[in-house]
Amino acid sequence: MNNISNKIKLKFLGGAKEVGRSGIAVKIDRNQILVDYGVMMSHHPGFPMHVSPREINGIVLSHAHLDHSGAIPLFYISEKMPLFGTQPTFDLSKLLITDFLKLSGYFLPYEFIDLQNMCENSVNLSYRNPYKFKDIFIELFNAGHIPGSAQVLLTWKDKQILYTGDYNTLKTKLLNGADQDYPELDALIMESTYALDDHPPREEIELNFVKRAKEVVEEGGTVLVPAFAVGRSQEILCILASHNFEYPISIDGMAKDANDILLQHLDKLRDPKLAFDALKKINWITGWAERRRVAKKPGVIVSPAGMLKGGNAIFYMNTVAKKKKNAIFVVSYQVPDTPGRKLIDTKKFLIGGKMRTVSAEIDHFHLTSHCGKSELISTVKNLKGNPKVIIMHGDEENCQSLAHEIESDIGLEALAPNTGDMIIV
Repeated sequence: MNNISNKIKLKFLGGAKEVGRSGIAVKIDRNQILVDYGVMMSHHPGFPMHVSPREINGIVLSHAHLDHSGAIPLFYISEKMPLFGTQPTFDLSKLLITDFLKLSGYFLPYEFIDLQNMCENSVNLSYRNPYKFKDIFIELFNAGHIPGSAQVLLTWKDKQILYTGDYNTLKTKLLNGADQDYPELDALIMESTYALDDHPPREEIELNFVKRAKEVVEEGGTVLVPAFAVGRSQEILCILASHNFEYPISIDGMAKDANDILLQHLDKLRDPKLAFDALKKINWITGWAERRRVAKKPGVIVSPAGMLKGGNAIFYMNTVAKKKKNAIFVVSYQVPDTPGRKLIDTKKFLIGGKMRTVSAEIDHFHLTSHCGKSELISTVKNLKGNPKVIIMHGDEENCQSLAHEIESDIGLEALAPNTGDMIIV
């Protein structure tokens, strides 16, 4: 019988049978590492299960999105510990968490100084470059999700555990697909956001997006693209640039700040020259007079928020939505009950303080930075050895369905834990 001291204990603090507040406490011998610690972005932020900062020796952050990063400053209120990740992740996390603090209409249990402390304790790791911490090796693999995103490989003695975080194996105009040259694993912890769905061919979506944008602009209309500030906004710019879109393109809101950061990390992008040209050769909105002007002229405007919950996209909606010749191209995932989801389902939006029917055309282009069902299954089929597969970051049906399919069709042990569950590897 194996001694329990030679086992790794995984406690799921959040992100189990849900999308949001991802967090895993990894207990290895006398040390405990936290992998991600995010928030649930709903009407009020939800946090993962509590763990005392004094019980944590270090933290690994897979990527910058708030559902993975947004609660990490809690550990830097009174403690100091290393935060491992890539430099783009640290820079983008600071941008997103700073905005989170500014816009919160509710109490957050940390302040900007705690975010600063977090950044001061960051340890920049390169992909495929193992780093020894205590008796544990931490190695990051490209995740293909957003710039700087990483899969996390933890190695201790003869044990190896890989956490995919959010990942995408298919290349996009912005990023290469996830690195899947994994060693033989004892456990794989993987996301299941789209475990029940396959995505349409990306090239077809991109061609249709550019075609429709040209048609609207050539008819004298304005195209508003509400998009996530980090990743999706820059991908839209790269798609337009790669197809030689010759009409005016404007960028606004926090996407401009994300552009500034990514121009410092072009080496992390699939095609640095394309990205540089796409980000620099467009109009960066600088003030309200310019916003009012571009909202009434033919062209494309890319602006957060991706789900139309805020940001400068709301200002543009008040103008663009009123005319039939205009269009709103939704390109980001829409959580149920968000304004973006309601716009797609009902063609209604809050304009001038009243819920009104939108006159502009509404199109939904299914671009995503997550694996679809086929890619998730392929990941597992290509694993070496006989690892335990643990499913998280999906709703309950997705997690359970993927676990069942892996067990029945592939023959590996697969688990879909609940929040608070501990799994021993």
